[in-house]
Amino acid sequence: MGYENVIFEVKENVGILTINRPKVLNALNPATLEEIEDVVDRLSSGEEAKVLIITGAGDKAFVAGADISEFPKMNSLQARIFAQKGQAIFFKIENLPIPVIACVNGYALGGGCELAMSCDFIYASEKARFGQPEINLGIIPGFGGTQRLARLVGRAKAKELCMTGVQLTAMEARELGLVAQVFPPEELMEKTLEVARGLAQKSLVALRAIKEVINKGLEVDLYTGCALEAEAFATSFSSVDAREGAMAFLEKRKPTFKGTLTQ
Repeated sequence: MGYENVIFEVKENVGILTINRPKVLNALNPATLEEIEDVVDRLSSGEEAKVLIITGAGDKAFVAGADISEFPKMNSLQARIFAQKGQAIFFKIENLPIPVIACVNGYALGGGCELAMSCDFIYASEKARFGQPEINLGIIPGFGGTQRLARLVGRAKAKELCMTGVQLTAMEARELGLVAQVFPPEELMEKTLEVARGLAQKSLVALRAIKEVINKGLEVDLYTGCALEAEAFATSFSSVDAREGAMAFLEKRKPTFKGTLTQ
């Protein structure tokens, strides 16, 4: 599939997906969503890249939201299909078996904030801004914003942000636990790549297990979550990387993990 709205490249086992519509602040339209989905599907085996970074083109926006120019054309049924499509793609990102880092270089509003929240964690530029401003259009978030935001920052704060449409600075978002780290704009991508390269050298089986157990554990009670952890802990011992990790520690050397997502 040729891409017109995104750029995808792989460097040192790290995939970089850039939303490339800077003239409209990288707004998400149906065609862009389809291209994002195609990239995510390509990476589901863990063979093409071991880590994925998602970012936006230009220095103004990560993704400033869904493409509002599409909205007047939609009836209720079309709006439902659009929301369900976006949600399905963001679930694919959330469940991708490799780590996904949102590298937020500017505005992450509406669908952009929702896209960032579907990633495993967010690194942001000091210039970044986060928010769910759909209320100002007389609508609500549709790509999972009400649900993921409440799980990340709490029920009351999520209601405040969605009801007022107020924007958060990168530092405010970090204080709320929405953002993991904040960097100067000129350092953001290199710092993100540094972490991504480090993750790419770790055990794919262990990374996949951590992601699955945390994601699933948040939806169940503590005892059930710990049971999921114990099962994944046991399963990880069957990977080739488990033996390599233990032997490297005992031999006082750096481990060389060669396992795939399934072994």
